[in-house]
Amino acid sequence: MMRSGTSPLNGRVVVGLDGSDSAWVALDRAIGEARRRQSTLEIVHAWPWAQTDPVAFGVASEAQTPVEIARTVLRLAVARVAEQAPELRVVPTLTAQDAVPELLRIGKDAALTVIGTRGLGGFTGLLLGSVGLRLAAHTSRPLLVVRGDIPAAYGPEGHGKVLVGVETDADEAAARYAFEEAARRGARLRVLYAGARSQLFGGDHPLPSREDPAARAEREQTGAHQVVAALGEEFEQVWVREHTTHGAPAPALVEASRAADVVVLPVHRRAARLGMQLGPVTHAVLHHSHCPVVLVPIDRPD
Repeated sequence: MMRSGTSPLNGRVVVGLDGSDSAWVALDRAIGEARRRQSTLEIVHAWPWAQTDPVAFGVASEAQTPVEIARTVLRLAVARVAEQAPELRVVPTLTAQDAVPELLRIGKDAALTVIGTRGLGGFTGLLLGSVGLRLAAHTSRPLLVVRGDIPAAYGPEGHGKVLVGVETDADEAAARYAFEEAARRGARLRVLYAGARSQLFGGDHPLPSREDPAARAEREQTGAHQVVAALGEEFEQVWVREHTTHGAPAPALVEASRAADVVVLPVHRRAARLGMQLGPVTHAVLHHSHCPVVLVPIDRPD
């Protein structure tokens, strides 16, 4: 199946679908994201992702070939979108490539990629070190990670709140995404300042500095507050509440996620560095958040 170009309104929303229960939850979230952006929804599925019992999730017959199973999953997905949001333009994409490189390639010019957890094939145990975790570590665009055990929280059934973790002024891209998300949802925004803690939102370690740690912390926290203040003036319609945690930021973010519809986190990385680039706070929130998590990658100079 052929893919289309980027929608003129806020880019595409891409969702990886493998036919598991978690993936259908992710698809429902992706539908909501595409509706808010008035954008095209691209559903990506590949037959190598379904190399388990074809009837395990009730999506196909044992008599079908892997390719036929994949086509069945896509047909069901398109029908699900049509039922929930008939106004959306849908691009079903069938591929024979592996999950991580294919979703990275397709999502490199998307506004958002959405993925579920604990699915079939390449998506099994996303938060337990699988290839899905590699997708979270290497994506170049915002990635929404949706746990299948979390019920939908949109519209009147949701909390009406977006949560973002901010450490320094280098996290401006994540803060901006959070303001935009709050504006799209008509939601309130809670900003949780983690303080200067050596890039806890990224796996890279900063170079040693002769600057006094206390002075550095004050400077970086001031920069973070200035970024949020400037965005608050730009997004006047968004109600903002700010809070600074003086303890470990991960437990604070996880606890605050109980009353949020989505958590936004920055992920710092160096372009030339190989391997996992997710910091300890990001790992903890991905594992324990009570709502979906958006990772916003932020490149750092080498």
